[in-house]
Parts: sequence; C-alpha cells; structure tokens
Amino acid sequence: MALLSFERKYRVRGGTLLGGDLFDFWVGPFYVGFFGVTTAFFSVLGTALILYAASLGPTWNPWLISIAPPDLKYGLNLAPLKEGGFWQIITCCAIGAFVSWTLRQVEISRKLGMGYHVPFAYSFAVFAYISLVVIRPLLLGAWGFGFPYGIFSHLDWVSNTGYQYLHFHYNPAHMLAVSFFFTTTLALALHGALILSAVNPAKGSTVKTPEYEDGFFRDLIGYSIGTLGIHRLGLFLALNAGFWSAICIIISGPFWTRGWPEWWTWWLNLPIWS
Repeated sequence: MALLSFERKYRVRGGTLLGGDLFDFWVGPFYVGFFGVTTAFFSVLGTALILYAASLGPTWNPWLISIAPPDLKYGLNLAPLKEGGFWQIITCCAIGAFVSWTLRQVEISRKLGMGYHVPFAYSFAVFAYISLVVIRPLLLGAWGFGFPYGIFSHLDWVSNTGYQYLHFHYNPAHMLAVSFFFTTTLALALHGALILSAVNPAKGSTVKTPEYEDGFFRDLIGYSIGTLGIHRLGLFLALNAGFWSAICIIISGPFWTRGWPEWWTWWLNLPIWS
C-alpha cells in the first residue's frame, strides 16, 4: 500500500502555534508550517554565511575551514564581521533553525494528537548546543569562549579545553554523561539484537512474540522491562546523556577553574580514610 494512501487521514488542519492556515500544508510527505518556513530561512541564511565567510579565508579545504568566535577583548559586544561577527550571526541562525525545528515537531504532535516526547527529547540536544555557544560564554563574560565552526578547529578546541582542566574526564558531570552514553548504547544494542532475533528466526521457525522476548531476558538477567519499558528506559538514558554533557561544560570555568582531579580532594579527605 502506498504511504500516502493511508496518511491522508493524519493530514488534518489546525494544531498550529503560529501562522494559522497560511503555511498549514505539506510538500510531498513533509509538513511545512510556519516553523518549517523559519527553519528553512535560518538554515539557508546560516549556510550561505558560512560559505561567504569561508570564501574570505585562506582555504577551501573542508577540513581546515574555520569560522572563529570573536576575540576575548570584545567581551559580550558585537564584533566586526571578519573578527567574529560572522560567528555571532551564524550562531543566531543555528539557534533559530534548531528552535524552529523543535516547534515544528510540536505542531506535528498536536496534529496527530500525540504526546510531546519527540520535541521534548530533541530540545535536550538543542540545550547542549546552546550551553556551548550561549550559556557558558555568557557566564564567562565573552563570546570568545564559544567553540569555532570547523572540523579540525572544533576538535582542537575540545582538546585544548580538556587540557585546560588537566584531566577533563575527572569532571563528575562528564563521568555521568559518558556513563549514560555507553549505557544508552548497551540498552539499544540489547533491544535491537532481541528484536532482530525475534523477527528473523531460524529457517522453518515462526516469528517470535513479545512473550518470548520477555522470557529471554528473564532467563538472562532475571527481569524483563517489557516492550514499552525498554523505550522509556532508552529515552531516559539518552536524555541524561545529553543533559549531563551540557552540564559538564557549563560548570567548567564559570563554577570550577582548577584542574578537575583537585575537585576530588573532598573524597580523599573524608574521615573514614584516616
């Protein structure tokens, strides 16, 4: 059955946050909406500015192109275009596109009469980005603390920031973020492998039902979280991974300026060790 033959009943009018019926239409399988238009506008403008700024630089090598933030001397002020102004405008375009996409997801959820789980989850990724280019620079008093837009330059920024605090992996929020990232991967691997094994049985066997899936994990670890529970667990793990990854960089600098190994002296000084 063609996708659009049964999708028509979901293409209901209304549920828009802004614009009313003006942009309440689809282009092929894609819903447009007011925030779809703003997403496209900010995306095209931001990409064009990146290309224009790159054209003023020394290279077209995609690995070496870099759009740097303003120098620290500009603080939180606007900088000349070639001295960080491009970075500031591109950042505004990126935030505009990401937030617009989130609100477009909200409108689609309202149309389908479903919960806001998808835009809520996506907003954590937006928060992680904003924490790097807005929240932390604001707390430190200069846009220059944001990361540059470039492949190698961005990796250099990450490496230098890590060395600035000696061993960044001693950051407790970073520990939580990495633990949640790995646990998310583990949960998805277990879930995906279980589904594939259930729907791809040995030749001559029938496709297995959720009862078999529950039975497998009850035999393996003594407990099965269930078909709905695994998706709730996956969402919980993934959102925590993104949240703590944002927190670990926000607290580095504004709230902790020394090496992160030094933070753990409270543990070494507990009376139980003496």
